[in-house]
Amino acid sequence: MPTLGIDLGGTFARAAVVDGKGAILASAKVALQDRKPPGVVETIAQAAEEAVKKAGVKVEGCGVGAAGQIHKDTGVISVAPNLGWRDVPFAQLLKKRLGFDVKVVNDLSAAAWGELHAGAGRGAQDILVVFVGSGVGSAIIADGRLVHGGGGVAGELGHIKVVPGGRLCGCGEHGCLEAYAGGHNLIAQTRELLASGSSRVLEQLTGDDPDTITPVTLETAADAGDAKAKEIHERAAQFLALAVANYVTVLNPSRLVVGGGVLMHCPGLKRQVLDGVQQWSSRVSREGLLIADAELGDDSGIIGAALLVK
Repeated sequence: MPTLGIDLGGTFARAAVVDGKGAILASAKVALQDRKPPGVVETIAQAAEEAVKKAGVKVEGCGVGAAGQIHKDTGVISVAPNLGWRDVPFAQLLKKRLGFDVKVVNDLSAAAWGELHAGAGRGAQDILVVFVGSGVGSAIIADGRLVHGGGGVAGELGHIKVVPGGRLCGCGEHGCLEAYAGGHNLIAQTRELLASGSSRVLEQLTGDDPDTITPVTLETAADAGDAKAKEIHERAAQFLALAVANYVTVLNPSRLVVGGGVLMHCPGLKRQVLDGVQQWSSRVSREGLLIADAELGDDSGIIGAALLVK
């Protein structure tokens, strides 16, 4: 029987009915008007009901992929920076509203599971998935199983420390990789550079309007020879490359799956990161390592969340 997959973002909730092979039968997307837990639960329920109606089938169970730190056994969302949540018993709240079992996992765990069964990870058992989008996320699959860790937050690559006492991260701590290489923070650093008045290149690219800045703006300025933009860009690339290379050395995956809007739209950054992985991971760990782009795009998390129900 098909299951429901939910992709819970910071501004939208998307629901899909997914069959046992990972094919989406129908989906619906609804904006989050009320970001408090009861409001989000109701929004998800509306999207789920619409998707089920479109599919014309019954579903058994629901999987949710959400950005944040989630307790693997209870479905409590300990920290969800995009929503401003702390210690929300989300699985329990959604189960009560939908009337069937709900499994809540980190969004990258859901994406990794989707890629394993229906995307770039097919045929592998030991996979490292790294996405660089608004933040930096990752997930580990070992011997065909998701690695959750004792508290359910294993694989939080974005929150390893790269600069002790450094930039403030959305998680509330300082010096995290995400604070230097996540999309939101690349934009913040580029805006700071524009505001300093020391970048004629950025002024020309943006018309002196900080709202037009994206990570691509930073890469374009760096490629155009702006020294400060290049410094920010290269620091992000080096931090990412070292983090992923060390991850590969420690975990020895057979496949590294990369994705996320920043990596996909900033080819220079992606090239530097992957070159660094080949250069800095241990020789034994990189022998036989296959590096692949994620295949499912925005659907990886919603497909994985649905498949995790079973």
